[in-house]
Amino acid sequence: MNKIEQAKLIEKYRNASKKLVLLDYDGTLVKHELIPDNARPSEHLYDILIKLSEEPQTKLFIITGRSHQNIEKLLNYIPLNFIAEHGAMYKENGNWKSQINDECIWKKTAIPILTKFVMRCPNSFIEEKTFSLTWHYRNVESESGYKCSRELIRMLEEIIGLFYLKILDGNKVVEIMNKEIGKGNAVKHLLEKNRYDFILSIGNDVTDEEMFELLFHNSNAFTIKVGNGKSYAKYKFDSVSEVVMFLKLLNK
Repeated sequence: MNKIEQAKLIEKYRNASKKLVLLDYDGTLVKHELIPDNARPSEHLYDILIKLSEEPQTKLFIITGRSHQNIEKLLNYIPLNFIAEHGAMYKENGNWKSQINDECIWKKTAIPILTKFVMRCPNSFIEEKTFSLTWHYRNVESESGYKCSRELIRMLEEIIGLFYLKILDGNKVVEIMNKEIGKGNAVKHLLEKNRYDFILSIGNDVTDEEMFELLFHNSNAFTIKVGNGKSYAKYKFDSVSEVVMFLKLLNK
C-alpha cells in the first residue's frame, strides 16, 4: 500500500460513524518467534491498541489462532475484545464465550498421530487448545519440517471425515479442528449482529484468507495482507512495522 492509498484509507476511517477493526496477532502485530511466548508486543503497541479500543465509534478485535488464555496473557490482560482459536472463543465486553459445541472426542485419535511426528522431528511440539490441536514445526530444520508436515497432513486427512474436522496448513503449523471454526465464520457472526460503515481487517496467514474472502465484495471493507503471496486482500504491507505505523496514524 502506497502513501496515497494509506491517506485515503485513514480519511475514510476518520469519517466513518461505526467502525470494525480486526487485527491478527502473530506475523501482523508482532513478528513470529521461535518460542511463541516470546512474541510479545512493545509498550508502543500496547498504547496504540488501547487508544484504538477506547474510540467510542470503533469496535476493535484481536482475531487470532492462539488459545484464549495465551493471547490475554501476551497482551498483559488489557481490556480488549478477542476472537481466539480462529473463532471458537470470543471475548466481548469482558466475558469469554464459546461459539461452538464440540466435546472433542476426536482428540483421542489425533493426539497419538501428532505425537509420532514430535518424536520424529526434534524441536517440534504439540499445542492443545480448547477446540483444536496444533503441531508446531517452526524450530525444525526447514526441509525436514516441511516434508514431515506434508506427511502429517496426509495422515490427518484419513480421520477428518470421521469427525467433521478440517486441517489448517498454516505458517510452520498444522492444526486440526472442527469444520465450523474459522475466522471467516467468526467475522460473519459479527456482521450479522451489527452494521458497520468501515471495516478494517489485517492479517498475514492462510487462516486470515477466510475473512479476506468473506469481505472481498463488501464495499465498506478494507483488507490488508502482511507479506508476500496470493491473497483475497485488497492491499498489502511488507512488514509488521508497517502495520504498527499505520495503526498509529489511525489514532492521530
